[in-house]
Amino acid sequence: MIYAGKAITVKEIEDGIAVLTFDLQGESVNKFNRLTLTELAEATQKLQSQQGITGLVVTSNKDCFIVGADITEFQELFAGSEEELVANNLEANKIFSAVEDLPFPTVTAINGIALGGGFEMCLSTDFRVMSTSAKVGLPEVKLGIFPGFGGTVRLSRLVGADYAIEWICAGGEKRAEQALKEGAVDAAVAPEKLMDAALSVLRQAIEGKLDYKARREEKTGKLKLNPMESMMAFETAKGYVAGQAGRNYPAPVEAIKVMQKHAGMTRDKAIEVEAKGFAKMAKTSVAHSLIGLFLNDQELKKKAKDLEPKAGAVKQAAVLGAGIMGGGVAYQSALKGTPILMKDINQSGIDLGLKEAKKLLTKRVEKGRMNASEMADVLNRITPALSYGDFGTVDLVVEAVVENPKVKDIVLREVEDLVREDTILTSNTSTISINRLAQNLKRPENFCGMHFFNPVHMMPLVEVIRGEKTSEKAIATTVAYAKAMGKTPIVVNDCPGFLVNRILFPYFGGFIGLVRDGADFQQVDKVMERFGWPMGPAYLLDVVGMDTAKHAGDVMAEGFPDRMSYSETTIIDVMFDKGRYGQKSDKGFYAYELDKKGKQKKIVDDSVDALIKSVQKSQRDFSEEEIIERMMAPLCIETVRCLEDGIVETAAEADMGLIFGIGFPPFRGGALRYIDSLGVEEFCKIADKYADLGALYHPTQGLRDMAKSGKKFFG
Repeated sequence: MIYAGKAITVKEIEDGIAVLTFDLQGESVNKFNRLTLTELAEATQKLQSQQGITGLVVTSNKDCFIVGADITEFQELFAGSEEELVANNLEANKIFSAVEDLPFPTVTAINGIALGGGFEMCLSTDFRVMSTSAKVGLPEVKLGIFPGFGGTVRLSRLVGADYAIEWICAGGEKRAEQALKEGAVDAAVAPEKLMDAALSVLRQAIEGKLDYKARREEKTGKLKLNPMESMMAFETAKGYVAGQAGRNYPAPVEAIKVMQKHAGMTRDKAIEVEAKGFAKMAKTSVAHSLIGLFLNDQELKKKAKDLEPKAGAVKQAAVLGAGIMGGGVAYQSALKGTPILMKDINQSGIDLGLKEAKKLLTKRVEKGRMNASEMADVLNRITPALSYGDFGTVDLVVEAVVENPKVKDIVLREVEDLVREDTILTSNTSTISINRLAQNLKRPENFCGMHFFNPVHMMPLVEVIRGEKTSEKAIATTVAYAKAMGKTPIVVNDCPGFLVNRILFPYFGGFIGLVRDGADFQQVDKVMERFGWPMGPAYLLDVVGMDTAKHAGDVMAEGFPDRMSYSETTIIDVMFDKGRYGQKSDKGFYAYELDKKGKQKKIVDDSVDALIKSVQKSQRDFSEEEIIERMMAPLCIETVRCLEDGIVETAAEADMGLIFGIGFPPFRGGALRYIDSLGVEEFCKIADKYADLGALYHPTQGLRDMAKSGKKFFG
């Protein structure tokens, strides 16, 4: 044994060939934490001084290669100054450069996922052999940063500027075939042949049949572009990537600028440029928020995993009520492998549900994401039914009928008598109290809410709503089923609107008030879209549907009359009364017509002006700052209330619910992290400016106490 640590071992196996193996003890995956980096430095020093070593294979003893850097260490690391970050990166890069400079050829055998720092490790060796089951990539831009362990330098010189820009700025994962085609790896083989292939490449390099020194010169030298080619490649890419990423996500464009700047430099100088650019991005609020989101997501996954021992198996599911929503649930369940019965009282409903599933599957086939045979397999997992004949085999039922408590009560009691005593019943309701729906059930302990967001196949969130009598098994089983469907479940307690809609309607309340006080709704939409929302509040109401908003708003007003009821007619009331339901009726705040692709396109409708004026006391101009404050303060305060009321257990879950459920701008991290970014005291001052507008703008006492003590929701 040449080296033995807690994350890395190195041993000689034959004829001077050594194998460096990543195997981080106590972890299911390998990652670059402080321990692993320290041991890599020590192991490399041992290899430099070891007599008789003629070549090195780098591999992993886990299913993955290395998933990347340990992101849990980022927040502490990024809290330092830019200068400290640059120094840390340069220190880490010395380790990767030492691997690259070993006095013999090196090959990485990529057996599984190699992302971020994991793939940068692969790039530091002379050659890469990849398993056909593995994936590689540099996803750092998804965290608001870009590669900082030499990735922008080595990859651009290995595959060329164009491919490197696409890899780094898109942040995607590449399969072996694509990585080989683009020159990032040298061979792609079946998993069982990986080590033999890696050893074969290494022996060829040792024997001089492969020129490993020429490869090193290529990776450590300047980018092979003349000034005109360099300008064309990078300047064109900057414009395109800026358009794709948007102004709120600076890391992709900054990565291009960094690659352009170091294109004419050799490795060590180029790495200095990369380190400075990396530190600049690491200190942005965007990186702070996106890293926080990643950690929040890990927390959610851990909570879901902790429930697994209490969960029952869901081998057969059912959805009651076909149509668009039921068809979406059936599609998602079947796509992810859980067979599902889709019941409706009418054949027309069944036909609509199957049509929805077929439409979504056909799109996957057209995009090359599945073949016709796989599509048939998914459809075969959906069993249409007009009766309850096979419901005795069902483990979990999703009730997705019309949003009417009386209808839901009838359907739930009916199905409860026809399923096994241990079958879990769930209701896909967006507003109706789970405790209310449980009142007439014989086994309320087996009942909870399972609120999907529309469209089901696109929206990642599922709210799992706990009633007063809901058992832990019902919650755990529903959470497990949501995970199996590829969704992110968040467990919340019962209240009007649950978590997401309860918070969304104060946001709409801010909009109602702005329109009432004379704001131009199109200006409000544009301001909030610049703020980072995927669509402004008027456009969002058109997408949600004015009838849905009216119904949900009435529920919220009944539940929280002090801040969500209105003594005067609102613009939503007017739209509803005029039958302007939004996209579903082709008219709302905007009018809608089909574009060439058959998608609805919004256009300005001047006839709305008279309806707007009917609820306006006057008209005046609002600054962008005032619009943002009046829209965001109610949403943020209601998020705080949900946390204080125990509707949601943690700040992480509250923020993730908003991001996954209603498209809260990810780069701002969620409502509670947004309050943190302003400062709790400053946020309270902003809200107090609008205190005369009503209870929506009144911070809770708990929030004021946080302001006095200087506390934050995170960190």
